[in-house]
Formats: sequence, C-alpha cells, structure tokens
Amino acid sequence: MKGRRLLSVAMAVLLVLSFPLAAAASQTLGVVISTLNNPFFVTLKDGAEEKAKELGVELVIYDAQDDSAKMTSSMEDLIQKKVGGILVNPTDADAVVPSILKANAAGIPVFTIDRGATSGEVVTHIASDNVAGGKMAGEFLAEKIGGKGKVVELVGIPGTSAARDRGKGFHEAMEGYPDIEIVASQAADFNRDRGLAVFENILQAQPEIDGVFAHNDEMVLGAIAAAEAAGRKGIVFVGFDAVGDAVKAVKDGRLAATVAQQPKEMGLLGVEYAVKYLGGETIPDNVPVPLMLVTE
Repeated sequence: MKGRRLLSVAMAVLLVLSFPLAAAASQTLGVVISTLNNPFFVTLKDGAEEKAKELGVELVIYDAQDDSAKMTSSMEDLIQKKVGGILVNPTDADAVVPSILKANAAGIPVFTIDRGATSGEVVTHIASDNVAGGKMAGEFLAEKIGGKGKVVELVGIPGTSAARDRGKGFHEAMEGYPDIEIVASQAADFNRDRGLAVFENILQAQPEIDGVFAHNDEMVLGAIAAAEAAGRKGIVFVGFDAVGDAVKAVKDGRLAATVAQQPKEMGLLGVEYAVKYLGGETIPDNVPVPLMLVTE
C-alpha cells in the first residue's frame, strides 16, 4: 500500500509539473505582421507556422498591410479573442504602444519580432542587431567605393525600429569616412515600386552617385531597376534582408551585397519562446538572431 501511495504521489507531481507546458501548447497565439507584401515577412510567417505545427499551437495571423490603424484593429481583435499571447512585428514603434498597453492590461503577454516598440511591457524581443547590420552595410559600401564619393540612403518606413536602427548603423559607419558625402537620404517605405520612383527622382537631381545603401532589398531592387533604365552605370548597391531576388542579384553582379537576416528563424523563435513563457519558463529579454553579409 505504501508503495502504491508513493507511486500515486509521484504521478500527481509529474502531472502538475507538465501542466504548464501542456496548457501552453494548447494556447492560441496571435501574430500581427507589418506586411505580407514582402517576401521577408512571408518567410517569417512560414517559420512561425512551422514551429506552431510542431508544438501543436494554433496561430491567428493578421496582415497589417503597413498600416498602423490596421495593426491597431488587429491587436484589439486578438485581445477580444483572449489569445494566450501576441507576437507583433510593428509597422511603427510608437503607434503600436497603445495596443501593447491594452494587451498588458488584459494580461496577454506581448512578444516583438524583427521590429521593436518604444514602450509598453514586452516579454522578449526577437531580432537581429539592426544597428550592427546597418554599420556592416555602410562599411562594406565605403570600402567598395574606395572610401570617397557620393552616396544615397534609401530609408524604410519612418517610425519603424528597423529603419531607425539600420539608418543609425549606416551613419555611424559613414562618420569614419570624411570623404564620403551622403547626397540624398529619402524614405521609400521598404517598397520596391517606391524605391524605383524615389531613386528615379534622385538620379535626375544627382548627376554623380557612387553608391547606394537601402534599408531593405525591396527598395534597393527598385533602385537598381531605375538606374538600369536610366543607363546609369558604376553605382555600387547594397541592400538588407537577403531575400531571394536580392541574392540572385548579387550572383548576377547587379547588387554588390545584402545583409542577411534569418526571418524564418525569427518566426520559429518567436513561437518557441512564447510557448516557453506560457509554460512557465523564464526567457531572456532579447533573443538575438545572427547576421552575415552576402557578397557572392
């Protein structure tokens, strides 16, 4: 009888210990992505879905279409649904804060992926070091044009942490090259068509351009198309994200380099760490995802 009681106690303890993880696995997680009109974020979504399937977690995914108002309504809908946690890739670091605060008040944990928020309680931030990536790109570009010349910066969506941090790193790199002049720094909203249109105007205004750094590959691919259409040769282009079209452009010699993030890994880690947290584990405030420069 004594042995039977000990076995029963052991089984009860095991059930209690395993309950948090089992509960987490049965949770529904909300995922709000800035835009799915960009292959980078499609890959991030794919990673999240893969990990969710592996862990038996249900995802409710929203595409904010680069619209802060849509992101707000998506977040509010998830709060109404009482999801177990929200993974968000903000369109704007400031505009997302009220939604995060509402989730905080509702007791729903929030996790940010790739782009951060300026305030609100965020359990953990999963991202590459965008400042380091911008600096990496800037230093490569500077060396490629011989440490002197005129360069252009194509900026992402103003207000996003990615645009702010990549720009900061790029400008830090440029400070080390006094003979390089940034002749234009204009927003093209992380969009290929906007990158083409904005760079067309810059080409008309600037008869001499030696290099271009764009905060993402979509913009730089648009800029390359504009330069090719205008017959402007000899410009060194550097992008960010290493999406498929950009990697092909590097291999074809049209793009000098792109900073490679790992969007799939971000999605995987986002879901993995959310489940760990909901299962009662302590997780770090920041989960870094390594970067590398693709030049061939």
